Amino acid sequence: MSKTIKWGILGTGWIASQFTKDLAYASNGEAYAVGSRTAESAEKFAAEYGIKKAHASYEDLVNDPEVDAIYVATPHPFHKENVLLCLRAGKAVLCEKPFTVNAGEVEELVSFARENKVFLMEGMWTRFLPAICKVREWLNEGKIGEIKLVKADFGFRANYDPEGRLLNPKLGGGALLDAGIYPVSFASMIFGAEPEQVWSTAHIGETGVDEEFSLLFSYGSGKTAQLNGAVRLGLTNEAFIYGTDGHIRIPSFLNAYTAELHVNGNVTTFEDDRESIGYAFEAEELGRCLIEGRTESSVIPLDESVSIMKLLDQIRGQWGLRYPFE
Repeated sequence: MSKTIKWGILGTGWIASQFTKDLAYASNGEAYAVGSRTAESAEKFAAEYGIKKAHASYEDLVNDPEVDAIYVATPHPFHKENVLLCLRAGKAVLCEKPFTVNAGEVEELVSFARENKVFLMEGMWTRFLPAICKVREWLNEGKIGEIKLVKADFGFRANYDPEGRLLNPKLGGGALLDAGIYPVSFASMIFGAEPEQVWSTAHIGETGVDEEFSLLFSYGSGKTAQLNGAVRLGLTNEAFIYGTDGHIRIPSFLNAYTAELHVNGNVTTFEDDRESIGYAFEAEELGRCLIEGRTESSVIPLDESVSIMKLLDQIRGQWGLRYPFE
């Protein structure tokens, strides 16, 4: 395989635009084709972002012989069928988070990908940001001693739109899948995705989805994660990792540009001066994996994605929240 991955973009919404704009900064990939449900939408998107090919259907996109990898950028409930379409065509897939709407769906995707030896990865873009990579380096070096507590929040106040993606249960709306998966995945990166005990509370809004929630995970040995998420409440969106010898603060951890290491009254600050939004880093990871012949990433392994989705299912079970299509 060449060192330049030719990307296909499946979907033409906001997140597809963000990812495509950022591909210009990827060292090993380019936006080559886009697929939509209509020719008009595909052609408009291709013209806006300088993409060579516009396909009037998802099927045409996945069957394009020049496409190496596909970024799935459709709403949550369509991820499973869209990813399967790509995998059946033998295309490597980066699927925007959340992978699917429940664990059963993602297990089906992982099984198919592994049986057919096709690359598959969840688009948890924060894992690949330089500041988060530096945090993992500090933790691996034991800079703050034994990790005891993780605190992370991600929340914003969206406009009230019952039919919009965020609040519509038919589209898998709610804070947990859209915003909450970020702090949950952050805690998983540090402590693992299988806490010993899980406590949670949520506010279920008028449309029947979770608008705000709080989580408390216990991992035993005094290790705890305190996490919050919201789509109708603005939060500080910071993350903290506390250890026996110091702590780490990550302002705006979702799209982190900086990370602070606090030890013995001294502060070491990592600063990222990137021009990109940050999606290019996950695209580069997929490219590296393909070029090296790997079928999954070690930074966000498929088994971890499955465990995280099982955890989200468990949390929703505590709230009695099920989507209409489940």
